[in-house]
Amino acid sequence: MDKQDALRRTKRLAFICLLAAAALFIVASLAPPSWWSGLLRAMAEAAMVGALADWFAVSALFRRIPLPLLSRHTDIIARNKERIAHNLAVFVEEKFLSPQSLAALIRRHDPAQYLARWMALPDNAARLGGYMARAVGGVLMLTDDRRIQSFLRQGLHAAVGKLDLSHSLATVLDTLTLDGRHQQLLDRAIIELAALLNREQTRIFIAERMVDWLRQEYPKIEKILPSQWIGEKSAQTLADILDKLLSGIAEDPRHSLRRAFDEQVARFIVRLKEDPALRERADTFKRELLEGEAVHAYVGGLWDSLRQWLRADLERSDSVLRRHAQDATQWIGQALQDDAALRASLNTHLEHAVTSLSPELAQLLSRHISDTVRQWDTVELSRQVELNIGRDLQFIRINGTLVGALIGAVLFGLSALMQWLVHGV
Repeated sequence: MDKQDALRRTKRLAFICLLAAAALFIVASLAPPSWWSGLLRAMAEAAMVGALADWFAVSALFRRIPLPLLSRHTDIIARNKERIAHNLAVFVEEKFLSPQSLAALIRRHDPAQYLARWMALPDNAARLGGYMARAVGGVLMLTDDRRIQSFLRQGLHAAVGKLDLSHSLATVLDTLTLDGRHQQLLDRAIIELAALLNREQTRIFIAERMVDWLRQEYPKIEKILPSQWIGEKSAQTLADILDKLLSGIAEDPRHSLRRAFDEQVARFIVRLKEDPALRERADTFKRELLEGEAVHAYVGGLWDSLRQWLRADLERSDSVLRRHAQDATQWIGQALQDDAALRASLNTHLEHAVTSLSPELAQLLSRHISDTVRQWDTVELSRQVELNIGRDLQFIRINGTLVGALIGAVLFGLSALMQWLVHGV
């Protein structure tokens, strides 16, 4: 049922109750005097008083009633629009957007569990994957604009241009050398190099290079010597020597080559921090990198190729990116469902975030509510309020009529009882 029709019907019912009370009053007044006619007249009088009083109270909320001395207390909503706007905004801010209520909302509904169930469903994961694919497609379309590309290039120049390469590299090396971490890298490099030397292909390569050297440097002697045997033996000897050297370095934490490696790294870090010439070389390299046409052309071609591949993939029904996004979404949802501690941590972080952001958010929304209500037309404000709650208020008029009749009957009965007691005495 339409709100306007429902309000109109309820008003009509309240008016019918008033007319019924007035008709009863007329009938009781014209009837021959009796106890029953007196009772009905008292009930009708009280019912009309209750109906008219409640009609005035309800109507005074929404419109001006031109009655002497009383009109200034009517049209209450329109007259108090500013105060209503302020109080409504304060009510919403304090009762719905306070940090305590929002935190309680998160604890009560467990949003991490809800998110996990939603993401684990294949249909939802596919839908989210589609949204992500469309978002990526939109970004790709945006980057087609040459002005956007120029803006991104300028932003890259501004970011990299402020970077101190020598100092940044020194910081990275400081981190790598902390607690001897660079020695772990050296150990790994030794292991890989030793494995490379022990491969048959490596020894064959060394032997071939040795034979080629003999042929180039001593062609006559090479013809009378067993060059193939010499190459193989030289390769074997060189590999054994290097393997023994590398094994010694790997087994001795205090090996002289390790100390030399430490000293070289330390000196290089100091040079990166303090040597103006090295810093100038780093700055020159940075400028050449940013301003070189070859670098721009390479990066631009690489980006164009990547963008074309992404666009072609997103247009396919069996898009790889869309499938990966769907699989990742389902995996995250299942992981959240299986890990209660992870869900609790997520809810805790969300609660902290909401608690810290809620004051600013509450002020923003309350100010929006207050400003919006203040901008409403006063007539329209009264109409909207009456349209939404006026039907319930009309029942006050109906109840006032019925309760008034009941009170009239009780008062009439008490009056009759008092007269009977007086005359009985």
